[in-house]
Amino acid sequence: MNIVILSRNANLYSTARLVEEGENRGHLIEVIDPLKCDLIIEKEKPTIFYNDRYLDYVDAIIPRIGASVTFFGCAVVRQFEMMNVFTTVTSDAIIRSRDKLRSFQRLSKVGIGMPKTVFTNYSRDIERMLAHVGNPPVIIKLLEGTQGLGVVLAESKNAAKSVLEAFNGLQARALVQEYIAEAKGADLRALVVEGHVVGAMKRQAEEGEFRSNLHRGGTARVVKLNDAELKVAMKASRALKLPVCGVDMLQSSRGPLLLEVNSTPGLEGIESATGKNIAKSIITYIERNRH
Repeated sequence: MNIVILSRNANLYSTARLVEEGENRGHLIEVIDPLKCDLIIEKEKPTIFYNDRYLDYVDAIIPRIGASVTFFGCAVVRQFEMMNVFTTVTSDAIIRSRDKLRSFQRLSKVGIGMPKTVFTNYSRDIERMLAHVGNPPVIIKLLEGTQGLGVVLAESKNAAKSVLEAFNGLQARALVQEYIAEAKGADLRALVVEGHVVGAMKRQAEEGEFRSNLHRGGTARVVKLNDAELKVAMKASRALKLPVCGVDMLQSSRGPLLLEVNSTPGLEGIESATGKNIAKSIITYIERNRH
């Protein structure tokens, strides 16, 4: 098969691993920067032009679209879809997952537990907002934030008020969430491929930090998920129509609580922590489903 990985950097661990595993299984793998694609829209003949050639030979794509290029990156994925090219993640699913509010609304509808969350339209009644989630400490998250950026722990009403006023002043939309103290700065990341959990790790924030993201100094170790955690991961994958995704959860006194679903999860942390060949799982998913 001719498989294209949509990535802006061929040297990234995740991209390089997908290339390696795809080639190991006898496929022709090409890394293409989505921002350098020209989309040619024509009646019954959608095409993509890249580096002096038409991409009319592609069998499948693996989108590795960064949050900062979501709009054009998803336009490229959509164009491939119009060309009947198989994709591991659809453009609609990426867009849906990048909107935290839309994701939470959809996930709560199907009965997935999550930290109590409130969203308002730049409300000045911050006291009321905080009361909805049980008062400080609270977590304040930018709707468009990724990798722990735009996530703030406000330990008092005054701190929460200052952060929300700053975000409101910048017209940056934010969610307010209850703080789950018993998680103790740790979360779970489940990697789902074709609707099944193929690897899971527990990430622990470094001392004095509440965000467990590995590039922020967090550590990771392999973990065996219990039935409730497995169920949340697989249900979230189905609800957002993301057959390949990373599902982040907190362990709480009332069971697993979903934090986020990532449509283009990194592979380095999970492969290192678990020793599992996640990249191979993604390639074999394409082999089983590309018609």
